[in-house]
Amino acid sequence: MALVLILLAAVAHQAPRGLSAEEKRVRLLEIFHETLRCLQLKELEKLGPKMKGIVSQTVKEVLQGLVDDGLVQMDKIGSSNFFWSFPSQQGSTTQTRLKIAMEKNQGLKSQVEELRKSLEEERKMRPASETRAELLTNLATLKKRRATLEDELSAYGNSDPLKVEQLKRAEFLAKEAAMRWTELLIGIADNYCSTLSHFVRQTGVDVEDVRKYLDIGEDYEDIY
Repeated sequence: MALVLILLAAVAHQAPRGLSAEEKRVRLLEIFHETLRCLQLKELEKLGPKMKGIVSQTVKEVLQGLVDDGLVQMDKIGSSNFFWSFPSQQGSTTQTRLKIAMEKNQGLKSQVEELRKSLEEERKMRPASETRAELLTNLATLKKRRATLEDELSAYGNSDPLKVEQLKRAEFLAKEAAMRWTELLIGIADNYCSTLSHFVRQTGVDVEDVRKYLDIGEDYEDIY
């Protein structure tokens, strides 16, 4: 008998079970609905432990979750934040969420129905048969073979025929460009020589003086 009394006393003095996150949310909402007041965080941190057994250190986090979910409203007046929630407001919020969820559900049902119809139409256009099954098997095999060949081709790197062809094309274009520039330079040099000879004959000025005046070296004619 004494042992039973000791066990009962131990149970009676056992620490209370902590509140779950959902229980804290419900109880914090009850504070708003019972007081019907706009409250500040400091007030809630005092009322939480006193009225609903919510640890004051957790009130801020729970409150923010309720605000994020639209169950508690918040407004800043001056430098202070005030929070409130009324029973009618919670019902209105719930009804709005329910309406949005129902509309979304209806939209998803419509999409499912459209997809089902498209699937049926595709099935009618592609009736099952042994020939079709054989062709699909062959297609899958060819796709695997192609993937294997592409992996082998990529392993060759610069030996890829496509890359080699691109390099040949680039080399051809570079060669053509070089030839055009060479022809242009030759034309410029020819014009220079002709002009210089004509000028010297007409004026009798020494060639070296002309070159020195124009700052042109003696090897200018050999640039090509």
